[in-house]
Amino acid sequence: MKVVATAIPEVLILEPRVFADERGFFMESWNQQAFDQATGVATRFVQDNHSRSRRGVLRGLHYQRTKPQGKLVRATAGAVFDVAVDVRHGSPTLGRWVGVELSAENARQLWIPPGFAHGFVVLTETADFQYKATDYYAPHDERCIAWNDSSLAIEWPLPQRLLQLSAKDQQGCAWEHADLCEPLNAT
Repeated sequence: MKVVATAIPEVLILEPRVFADERGFFMESWNQQAFDQATGVATRFVQDNHSRSRRGVLRGLHYQRTKPQGKLVRATAGAVFDVAVDVRHGSPTLGRWVGVELSAENARQLWIPPGFAHGFVVLTETADFQYKATDYYAPHDERCIAWNDSSLAIEWPLPQRLLQLSAKDQQGCAWEHADLCEPLNAT
């Protein structure tokens, strides 16, 4: 597994080794020991999630304030533009974001540590998106920041007229009113 740094040091792109030939391909999508060694992060995943969305669907920016989830995300069919926004109280990169294209073709995964808001938009006709989470979903603790907040200035790759959001995501709060994550121990 190759680890690629991003503009926010704790957010990491993982590139698994893919063995392909005329029959198809094989890759190891998860290995605890390899992850720990390659990233220097010791974590435990407790929940796997899978969604399917069509082109233009934007999900996010979601996070849990007191029970933050670390996420290892990937697109297993199609392609998405995936975004992580630092919402960690007191962080030197608070309010900064990283965006990465994840696709079935590039097989990239993104490690998003606890304390980051997360969202993605589907770039292809459809996409299957899967992720592992380090804590359980806690609806009472979930928060949503507006995907188009001007102070975050996220550069989504699709025009706004093509975007489709849930009612909840349309009601995301402004960055200036976001409930930040509780201060965290080292991630």
